[in-house]
Amino acid sequence: WDFRGSGIMNMHGSTGDIIFLGTTTPQLEETFYTMTHELQQDLGGSGSNLRTPSCCLGESRCEWACYNTQEACYQLTQEYQDELHRPAFPYKFRFKFDGCPNGCVAAIARADLSIVGTWRDEIQIDQEAVQAYIGGEIPPNGGAHAGRDWGPFDIQKEVLDLCPTKCMWMEDGKLKINNKECTRCMHCINVMPRALRPGKDKGATILCGAKAPILDGAQMSSLLIPFMKIEEPYDDLKEVIENIWDWWMEEAKNRERLGELIMRQGFQ
Repeated sequence: WDFRGSGIMNMHGSTGDIIFLGTTTPQLEETFYTMTHELQQDLGGSGSNLRTPSCCLGESRCEWACYNTQEACYQLTQEYQDELHRPAFPYKFRFKFDGCPNGCVAAIARADLSIVGTWRDEIQIDQEAVQAYIGGEIPPNGGAHAGRDWGPFDIQKEVLDLCPTKCMWMEDGKLKINNKECTRCMHCINVMPRALRPGKDKGATILCGAKAPILDGAQMSSLLIPFMKIEEPYDDLKEVIENIWDWWMEEAKNRERLGELIMRQGFQ
């Protein structure tokens, strides 16, 4: 690259593992020939296939995981080997598996099909632990902000007022939550992890159509199925995936991602 380009590289970027930056057009074919014929390097383009699915650590490490992300990711990778290796799609397609709404693999921003863990019953509350947070016995945010003295924990300012739907309040010294209004943003759970936990009836929300900016700018994925149990053998999830693929392969233009097709033809 010092010979053909600028010497500048990106490693493990969001668009590729090794990215060569800053050359001139006449050098491209020369570079490609040298890499493939002399250095025996396979150079990838953006093939119109299923990309390698990715997931967060899920139940192996994280107490918030609402389904087994690693198992689901592994099983779907095995199931769709053909789609990974033999491009048949209009353009690329990516699954991402987030175990909870914290979204550690950014499924909602990056994946054509986002599987984001959630729950459909009530947030579990330990009222004694809530009082311990208020009394300063337990540091908020798991002690993450211990670098300086922020003053005493203020549940009104740091939790209740920051709830996006204002569905939480204190009553007779107890924390109350109107779960029907809760959007599962995870803020209260992150601030008071020992007092609050996701509900027990766990599954995932299925969203589709996210992409990075190419044609019309960035898109977040749109809600398709509010709640689905994610359990082996994953037949419900596979049915959704294959129905989406059938429509997309029938209707999409060449190099048109699912989100762009939805924008062009409508979500219905």
